[in-house]
Amino acid sequence: MVALLVLAAGCSRTVTMTDPTPTAEIREQCTPVMAALPATVLDQPRRTVQPGVLSAAWGDPTITLKCGVDRPPSLGAASECFEVNGVGWFAEQVEGGYLFTTIGRPVYVQVGVPPDYAPEATALVDVAAAVEKIPAERRCI
Repeated sequence: MVALLVLAAGCSRTVTMTDPTPTAEIREQCTPVMAALPATVLDQPRRTVQPGVLSAAWGDPTITLKCGVDRPPSLGAASECFEVNGVGWFAEQVEGGYLFTTIGRPVYVQVGVPPDYAPEATALVDVAAAVEKIPAERRCI
């Protein structure tokens, strides 16, 4: 749930998010992704995130990204995969927008986009280059 993933700290631009707690190997693969994230997503400026080691945010309402999340329980062999700029994604409509989770990479990256930014999948164009820092094991078919 996008709405429950983010708590704005008062009127400040700081966003409080719980970072994923992946293995050291996954955390290491997330480091170049986090370093390559853009300053803007859908023309929305990046916000300060606490703790922000494996999470990032842009805009208000907040677009979120987390690297090293668990595989979504609803992601299965028959799940639809769509590709944006060379990155495969699994989409789930949730209360408060959409959650997009990478498919075909050894590390799951998740992007939460509120409905204010419809079509929500457009946000994935802006983060694709950073996500590609994790080499694909397979592509969408």
